[in-house]
Amino acid sequence: MRNFVQSVLISVLLLAAVGCGTDADAGKPLDAHRLVVGVTAGPHEQIMEKVKEVAAKDGLDIDIKVFNDYPMVNIALAEGELDVNSFQHEPYLEQMKKDKNLDLVAVADTVNFPMGIYSNRIKDLKQLKKGDKIGLPNDPTNGTRALLLFEQAGLIKLKKGIGIQATVKDIVENPLDLELVELEAAQIPRQLDEFAAAAINTNFAVEHGLLPTRDAIFMEPKDSPWVNVLAVRTENKDDPVIQKLIKAYHSEEVKRFVEETFKGSVVPSW
Repeated sequence: MRNFVQSVLISVLLLAAVGCGTDADAGKPLDAHRLVVGVTAGPHEQIMEKVKEVAAKDGLDIDIKVFNDYPMVNIALAEGELDVNSFQHEPYLEQMKKDKNLDLVAVADTVNFPMGIYSNRIKDLKQLKKGDKIGLPNDPTNGTRALLLFEQAGLIKLKKGIGIQATVKDIVENPLDLELVELEAAQIPRQLDEFAAAAINTNFAVEHGLLPTRDAIFMEPKDSPWVNVLAVRTENKDDPVIQKLIKAYHSEEVKRFVEETFKGSVVPSW
C-alpha cells in the first residue's frame, strides 16, 4: 500500500513539474534564427517564398506552413504551432481576437488585395436583373467589405454611417431586389456559376485562375483601407527576430516581386 501511495505522489509531482515547465516556456522569446510562418495558399504563399529568400541572406530561416481556410491560421498561431502569420487584414484579426479570445497583435503592414466582383454570366454590373443572386463572404469583416464594395458599385445603399460594422440587415436600398447569399470565402469561386455575380477575395480568386485586373467586373480602388498584416502572439511582438522578418518583407526586392508578379492585383503597402 505504501508503495502505491508513493507512486501516486510521484506521478502528481511529475505532472505538476510538467505544468510548471509549460507555463515557463510560454513566455520564452522566439528562436533568433528561425520562424514558422503560416499563410493561406495563393499570393500570400508566393510572397512569403520570396520573403524567405531575402531573409535567408540575413541569416533567418523561414519555415512556411500553408493553410486553406482563414480561422485555423490564427488558431494555430495562438496555440503555438506558428510563430507568425501573414494572411489577413487588421479588421479580420480584431474580429477573430474578439470572437475567439486570442492574444494576438499586428506588427507590420504587408500588402493589400483589392476585393473584386466576378461573374461567369455578365460582363457589366448594368446587366444584372431583378432578383439575381449575388454572393459574398459570410465572415463578419469580409462580409462587410463586400457590402461596402456593392455600395461603391451602386448595387445597394447601406445605413448611413454604419461603416465597417455593416451587415446585410443594414441595407436600406436594394433597387434590383438582389438576393445576397453568404458563403465561406474559399467556397465562392467554386460556386461562382450559381450566382449572377459575387465578391471574391483576391487570394481565392487567383487560386482559381481569376486575375482581378483582367477578370473582375468591378474592383476596390488601390488605396483601399483593408491592408494585410503580419501577426504574432502579443508576448513576442518585441522579439528582435520579428524585426528581421519585417525588414525582409519590406525590402525593395520583395516590393518589386509583388509589383511584377501580380500586376496591380496585389499592392505593396509599405
